[in-house]
Amino acid sequence: MRRTSSTIPFGYKLSKDPHYLEPVPEEQEELEHIKDLVKSKALSLRDGAEWLSFSTGRTLSHVGLKKIIDKDARRLAEESRELPNE
Repeated sequence: MRRTSSTIPFGYKLSKDPHYLEPVPEEQEELEHIKDLVKSKALSLRDGAEWLSFSTGRTLSHVGLKKIIDKDARRLAEESRELPNE
């Protein structure tokens, strides 16, 4: 993934080439798990962000977690609009 800002997104780290990012599978798996729990209302955004910080060692605020979840929801909505009607 090409780096587009100075902030490194949760679930990624700098690659050897500082213009690119590489995924961190453990962080991405934990993030997906927490997103599912937050979406199902089993966990609050604050608790989810705390758990991610505890389990991965990287900090993420509840606002940052909400932005990630909202971005995914927008992407899914856009993809569903692009699908042809059968």
